[in-house]
Amino acid sequence: MERKIKKQVNGFRTQDGAGVDLVRVLGHGTVEEYDPILMLDSFDSTNPDDYTAGFPMHPHRGIETITYVYRGQITHRDSLGNEDTIAGGEVQWMTAGSGILHEEKLPAAERLLGVQLWLNMPAKNKMAAPAYNSIKNSQIEEIMLQNGKLRLLAGRYGDRKGYSSKYLPLDFYDIHLAPGASVLINTERERSVMIFTLSGDAYIGGEHVKEKTAVSLTSGDSVEIRSTDKNAQVLFISSRSLGEPVAWGGPIVMSTEEELHTAFEELKNGTFLRNTISY
Repeated sequence: MERKIKKQVNGFRTQDGAGVDLVRVLGHGTVEEYDPILMLDSFDSTNPDDYTAGFPMHPHRGIETITYVYRGQITHRDSLGNEDTIAGGEVQWMTAGSGILHEEKLPAAERLLGVQLWLNMPAKNKMAAPAYNSIKNSQIEEIMLQNGKLRLLAGRYGDRKGYSSKYLPLDFYDIHLAPGASVLINTERERSVMIFTLSGDAYIGGEHVKEKTAVSLTSGDSVEIRSTDKNAQVLFISSRSLGEPVAWGGPIVMSTEEELHTAFEELKNGTFLRNTISY
């Protein structure tokens, strides 16, 4: 059975960090429909004034942040002592787990284009050890399609394997289609699937979807993605729905209000991190 669109969400312009202009597509109001994806922010600007203020050091707990930069650069620094820059086509994968502090700097570029996802962590893993990984272009396989290509950012595509997530299965593809091209993506029926039109409109399951729109799909074995008469770049994300309670306050996402309260109390009294701050 082919998957069809269940819900479409268009983002709204806002600012975050120290004054970064972005499009917030998914958030508090979409948790159930897009489970386990909690948040999706989209960055697309040719004006460095929109983003070079960056995101100063701030905490996270209970989630994983996945940042994909197709154009431009982001430099990450965290309380574990990691410092790393990803450039066009690369991915940052940060497991906040029990707690981490990090900052993100966005140097001026001809164009900044990408997304950041917040992936929920299962309740049993929310206090796991924090970690940071980057997925460089040398680790990302590009699979040629008829009139397009698929970049395997994480997970599996057929018998191809990319970066493997530790806590939740996640297939993450960057799909590029020439005008009038299409691709049929096979999916596991029990998986939650969402697609984001990063650049250009597309037809998903036969329905027209405008640029910068996140769609959740019905269950099924496959989904057809087709470009219009222009190029399309879409992000395909498949995982396992958790169906667990979500207690979300700012940068921290736990399973109960008590856990959330504890996290903020620990931030106040200096016991938030299970590892010594390196700065």
